[in-house]
Amino acid sequence: MERIDKILAHHGFGSRKDVKKLLRAEEVTVNGKFIYDPGFLLDIEKDIVTVGDEEIKLQRDVYIMMNKCQNVVCANKDGEHQTVFDLLDEGLKHKFLGGDLHCMGRLDIDTEGLLILTTDGKLTHRLLSPKTHAPKTYAVGLRDSLSEEEKQKYSEKFTKGFWVDREQNEDGFTAQPSEIQFIDNPWKTPKVDCLLTIYEGKFHQVKRMFAQMGNEVLYLKRVKMGSLCLDEKIPLGSYRELTEEEIALLSE
Repeated sequence: MERIDKILAHHGFGSRKDVKKLLRAEEVTVNGKFIYDPGFLLDIEKDIVTVGDEEIKLQRDVYIMMNKCQNVVCANKDGEHQTVFDLLDEGLKHKFLGGDLHCMGRLDIDTEGLLILTTDGKLTHRLLSPKTHAPKTYAVGLRDSLSEEEKQKYSEKFTKGFWVDREQNEDGFTAQPSEIQFIDNPWKTPKVDCLLTIYEGKFHQVKRMFAQMGNEVLYLKRVKMGSLCLDEKIPLGSYRELTEEEIALLSE
């Protein structure tokens, strides 16, 4: 149960003072009855709320799938670059009952693909916790083409795990076993050479793993988190809310 003034304030209807004015003006109903008391308690799972003639979709948490484009950063604010939050409609730029929207795992400025924005901190913690080992799959385009012998060498190294050297201020680490699948589609743009699934999330991990092999990542796109795949129908830089079935896939 939540107070009506808190719910409407968190759904973009201004401050609680603004909500009181709406109540006094007979603009708000719950299950067809006018509500005047800002402290009125309602069940966001069952009760039907209207403001004016519009029924309000009540939700505690928000789950958004974005197909992130390049040249935007996963930050709330950045003085130099556009952020993923700048791409959102104004209706999503407010505090929700579940809290503020945040990125469920970041992508580098030059990395595209699946990015989840949510207010569900518990789900984010569970998916990103090192103890969970949630898989993340990336489409990778490489600088150097590989022979069949080299592909076999890559597969053996990635399957076993290997040491990755230090980068700038980031310590070296042992990359845990991962899965690599080579793709033969050199005619496509951007060129994708393989799919790589990792089970951890070190700084610049995918790029550093291939650099350790003497190669360079020229294109990188996240296509899957856990059991949830990117909806390729979403244009780069656009987004949509997750369906209940997709939220369940993230929770598996």
